[in-house]
Amino acid sequence: MFVSTLFIQALLAATALALPSSTERHDTRLARRARGLRSSHPKITNETHTEYSENWAGAVLNSGADTYKSVTATFTIPTPKEPSGSSGSHAASAWVGIDGDTCDTAILQTGLDFTIDGGEVSFDAWYEWYPDYAYDFSGISFSVGDSVTLTVTASSTTSGTAVITNNSKGKTVTQKITSGSALCEQDAEWIVEDFEEGDSLVPLANFGTVTFTGASAKTGSGSVGPSGANTIDIQQGNSVLTSVSTSGSSVTVSYT
Repeated sequence: MFVSTLFIQALLAATALALPSSTERHDTRLARRARGLRSSHPKITNETHTEYSENWAGAVLNSGADTYKSVTATFTIPTPKEPSGSSGSHAASAWVGIDGDTCDTAILQTGLDFTIDGGEVSFDAWYEWYPDYAYDFSGISFSVGDSVTLTVTASSTTSGTAVITNNSKGKTVTQKITSGSALCEQDAEWIVEDFEEGDSLVPLANFGTVTFTGASAKTGSGSVGPSGANTIDIQQGNSVLTSVSTSGSSVTVSYT
């Protein structure tokens, strides 16, 4: 378990709050991924507000009375780089998920880590149903420039499926998951994350731009896109490290 601080700023007001957040990653690096949990905050009618998090950048939809059953998107793997003036290992992770924002009891997510270390780039594909650990997929490989589709589907509030397809290589991996921790099915996310290893955030890679295309979330009454979603930027110290925009079917996250 670890604590993640989420800084929330509405368009007309700014508030900084420290919120508990924990999602452990259990792989060869024993990485741990922090969820950027949002605190209660009044919404501005018919307007999107921006949140600031130490680790999340992207877009979040909140369902209200409806429920999210599936979230999907496709992105092109970027070339991670060491930020100017930095050296050593740097990383980031792109993922889609259900819950973990306004609902903090469970989260179903799947994604891809990309790491630059000593000039070498590596990738790790994973799935997770918090509060259980995250686990790596096997039998699939990735390269910079590959087109990758991520999908999570909740068959019920306690069972679901994570699917990652490398469209460029024609390979798909699927994992069925069950959990005793029930989803609320009220949040849908498209996120680039600065995840944690040990007790601290990994140095964030300059990931250029990640654009989630074909981004959609299925509800009980149909499909919706990320247009009008709440956007989140990564802020560490006094520096805002990302810029996020949304459209009818895409979420663009740029390293700044």
